[in-house]
Amino acid sequence: MTSNRDRQRAAARARLEREMADRAERSASRRRRNTTIAATAGGLVILLGVAWLVIVLTKGDDKAAPSASASGSAAPTNCTWLPLVDPSASPAPEIPKEVKDVGTPPTSGEPRTGSQTMTMDTSVGTIKIKVDTANAPCAAASFTYLASKKFFDGSKCHRLVTQSIYVLQCGDPSGTSLGGPTYRYAEENLPTGRRPAYTEGMVAIAKTQNPASSGSQFFIVYKDIESLDANYTVLGRVTEGLDLVKKVAEAGTAPDPSADPAAGGGDGAPKTEVKINALTMSAAS
Repeated sequence: MTSNRDRQRAAARARLEREMADRAERSASRRRRNTTIAATAGGLVILLGVAWLVIVLTKGDDKAAPSASASGSAAPTNCTWLPLVDPSASPAPEIPKEVKDVGTPPTSGEPRTGSQTMTMDTSVGTIKIKVDTANAPCAAASFTYLASKKFFDGSKCHRLVTQSIYVLQCGDPSGTSLGGPTYRYAEENLPTGRRPAYTEGMVAIAKTQNPASSGSQFFIVYKDIESLDANYTVLGRVTEGLDLVKKVAEAGTAPDPSADPAAGGGDGAPKTEVKINALTMSAAS
């Protein structure tokens, strides 16, 4: 017959095993989260479900997703702006309130040479980025268009990551990580073959795990990232103000009362608020 002591030991062992399993799952979840930079992404995929990519990309759309210029793949001749959801779906999927409709950029005539300067007047100072218009013409055209609509003005950089990946993420007017424009576009200028792919000072476009899901959210890399694959369009590089981003990173993330304490932190809203007062794009030169 099993004694009370044996039963107590068995119960304690079962509790320990459950706790270890829970910790392992939380650790795995944290690793998955820290090696992904999602935009109009995690959130919209959940909110829109299969409607997110109901649209079947055409051959022309496939051509709009070249690798980095170093790969030698042919560059597209025009940009394709894809609707966020399939307009022909029945019933029509509802676009979340976090998405901001300012129309779409022109379908032709975007600059395809030289570079542009993206200037961010923020609450912590001025940050300037040299945009690689020659190798990321569609991303540059999108940012130029959105800036002309004051899409970014008044928004906050909503995410700081200080573990595994080292980025300050901005570009969501809603500040929820769910927002963006009503269109998406293909990735370009991917740093394929580089290790690390994303280095200190780079600025890249966040996306979902699906192709052609780039939007308005972007991230500034403040320290070389060893764990991030070359899946995100390189928009350009910071030429002024990277020290400001590093100071924000040093201050860490704000406490999140809803977060699991065992998750370890290091991924959340920056403790030092970074508000984009105005974002402008210069002409290409």
